[in-house]
This record gives sequence, structure tokens and C-alpha cells, in this order.
Amino acid sequence: MIKIINYFNTSMYKISFILFFCITSSLMASCINGNAKNSKFVNTKKQLKDSVKPAKIIDNGKFKDLKLVKILQSKSMDSKESNSVYEPAINSPKSINFSKDGSKFYVNSLEGYTTIVFDSKSLKKIKEIRHEFNSKNNYLFKENENSVFDYKFKQTKSEYNFFLGKPVESCLSHNGKYLWVTYYRRDWDPNAESPSAVAIIDTENDNIVRVMPSGPLPKMIACSGDNNYISVTHWGDNTIGLIDISSSNPMDFKYVSHIVVDNQLSMNFSENVDRDNNCGNCLRGTVFTPDNQKLLIAKMGGNGIAVIDVTSKKYIGTITGSYLNLRHLVINQGYLVLSSNKFGIVQRAKLEDIFKQNFNEENQIVFNNWETVNVGLGARTIDVTEDGKYIFACVNNACKVAVIDALTMKKIAEVDAAPFPVGMALSPDGKQLITTSQGKSSSPGYGNTVMVFEVLYDKN
Repeated sequence: MIKIINYFNTSMYKISFILFFCITSSLMASCINGNAKNSKFVNTKKQLKDSVKPAKIIDNGKFKDLKLVKILQSKSMDSKESNSVYEPAINSPKSINFSKDGSKFYVNSLEGYTTIVFDSKSLKKIKEIRHEFNSKNNYLFKENENSVFDYKFKQTKSEYNFFLGKPVESCLSHNGKYLWVTYYRRDWDPNAESPSAVAIIDTENDNIVRVMPSGPLPKMIACSGDNNYISVTHWGDNTIGLIDISSSNPMDFKYVSHIVVDNQLSMNFSENVDRDNNCGNCLRGTVFTPDNQKLLIAKMGGNGIAVIDVTSKKYIGTITGSYLNLRHLVINQGYLVLSSNKFGIVQRAKLEDIFKQNFNEENQIVFNNWETVNVGLGARTIDVTEDGKYIFACVNNACKVAVIDALTMKKIAEVDAAPFPVGMALSPDGKQLITTSQGKSSSPGYGNTVMVFEVLYDKN
């Protein structure tokens, strides 16, 4: 089966992908009915046979354990769990980002239109940043800009900049001074067909200082290491918006390029379209290479990893040969680390080895020498310790957090997580791990949970 999966550049890939799609779709609720059946997070009455087999845990390395410290949730005001705190602002939590110094963390509450700020030591809520725009804060839009790159609105509005934004992902720039937050869509744009927006938050006072327009359905956002560019990745139409942020003044930030990966999608959908699946390449995981010369973007619905040349600001080709349905990319200690959602795989390879090869006549680098570990179906967000020794992965379908020894690429630990874990962030010192469980519409009563773990290491 693995041979079939890895045989991506033939027609056999299409058959294997369809087969795996059917299998994994039937396992969507496996963490409720299976692996988590003895977990305190599960309240379903009917239990089914476990379909996801746990991997053997290897006892090696200096990592010791993940200790659950706090559960922040909006499901119960009087939870029986002593470490559970009721927090009504948590509404479909999507992603987490720590401040540069690790003193606080930000939770993007997608359906709550709010970014929640917590003190990372006390775990107390500091502030709620409400993504609501009207006449009182219209000054946040430079000259009332509401679109970019000639994107058109599918709706007729007297004020396009009066909306609620759904915060989905975020990144830091300017040495941690600014937190950039993408809006999945404006609240009055149900199919995410119109231009969305990106908020810029000053982390010193946690106030929004500017809102910039974006293309349709932006998800991932990344900052170059030299702090010259922000990449806004549009899940909605196979494009990337590149913003020049070389100034220290947010009002000077400006778009400098609109980059198309393969082909730009038309934004004309039926009333009941599922935009999570009708997205072409479904561009997601986004990261700049350490030399700031290339931008790598996971084609979650496509054939690998898109490569953008930052200097020319052009799409130059695709890296193939890994597992597909790629969701998240991280670069650490010279390694590119990725997660494959439907196949439940985490892989890594040296960037230097990948780019030793040249693009072929089909504008592809076919690289097959990946180190691979199976963590369980639904491998979502990943993060890596600063020293590159340990990789952490949210395993959505199995309701687990997996820990991987990066040296051996073996899973060395896994712990229960609230259904269904999706977002994750490690503190700068690697001693705190926070996950979000967004939930699924097909499984009401689950999700809406943020879990805080202490990462324990052997003292010697």
C-alpha cells in the first residue's frame, strides 16, 4: 500500500487517493467512537470498535512526558474536572500563537470573531481582541481600502469595511511587535467568494493598528526571516499576496505582488458550496526558506509543495515525491518538516538535499528521500522544538497529540486530546505546548477546547 501511495507521478495516484479518501471519510469520528472511548473528553453513549490502531511507543530520548495543566473550554460552566476553566470567548478555536518572549499566547476564536489573549504563566485571560469593524474604527483601513488586485465583491454593500472577521491563522513580524491575523471571510460573505482581510495587532498593547484587504479565503500567513515580506496565502483561489513590510510603520505596508500557483480559480459558486473542499490546490502550509530566497507552500489539494522565487516573485515549480494532502510546513535546523492530513504522516528532509536537484521539464523536483513516521489519520498542525530534536503533531481523527523523536523519526509518545485537535504552538522555550480543538459540525458537543500541556524533559 505504501508503494501505491508513494507512486504519485502516475495515474495510480488518483486511484489510491480516492481509495484513501473514502476510507478516511468513514473514520472521521474514530476518536469519539474508538481511541478516546475511555477519555474524559467523550460523552457519546454508543461506542464502536476502534478503527485507528495505536503505534508502538519507543522509550528513548530525553523527552519525558506531556502533563496536562489546564483545560480552557466553553462547553460547561461547572465541569467536574479540577483543571477545567469555563471561558465563553472560546468559540471554534482554530490556531495558537505565542508572543516573541513567550509571556502570553493568542487564541484565534474563529466563530467568536475574537482573538483571545492569555498570560502564559497564570493562564488567565488578559484581553479579547474583537474583530468587528464599523464607523467607529474605520480609520484602521488606510483610505478606506477594501479590496486589492482588482478582486470584486459578490455582494452589494454601502460599506464593505463594516463586517465581522473570522480569525483563522496568525504570524509575528518585526521581532514580535506585530501579530498578523487572517480572516477566513467577512461575516456577510457565506461562500468566501469576495475579498477578505488581514488584521495587524500591536502586541505591546494588543490593539489592532491596521486592517488590510486580501484575496478570497486567506488561511496561512508567514513572515520572511529578514522581515521584508509577509505572504498571505489564499486558500480560496490558488494565489498568494506578497506584502512589503520593510518599513516600521504599519501604514506604509503595501502589496507588491499577486502570485498565481498553476491557475487562478473563478469565484462563482452555488449557494451550498463547501469552500473547504472547493479550493483547487487548497494552498495552506506556508514558510520562507532560511535564506529568504524561496517561499514554500503546501498544495493540500494538489501535487506537492509549490515553490515561489522571492526575488522574481514568481511561481517556479512544485516539489513532488512526498505524501500528498499536505497541511502544514515547518523549517527547522535545515530540515523541511511536513504533515499529510489524510494519510496521517509526518515527513522530513534536508532542504539542501531537495534543492540539489533541478526542476525537470514539467517544472517539478521529484524528491523521494523523505524520513517518514505514521502518527494517525488527520495529521494537522505540527511544531518542532527550537533544537530540532522533537516534533509534535495534532492527530485530529484519533484525538491525540503525538510526539516524534526527530533523530530516529519514531513516535515516542502520544496523549489524549479533546476532540478534534487542530491547532498547536510550542512556547519559545519548548516547555509549554498548547492545542486547540475546534470541533466538527458532524459531531455536536465536541471541540471548543484549548488544552495547555507542560512539556517535561529528563533532567540529565
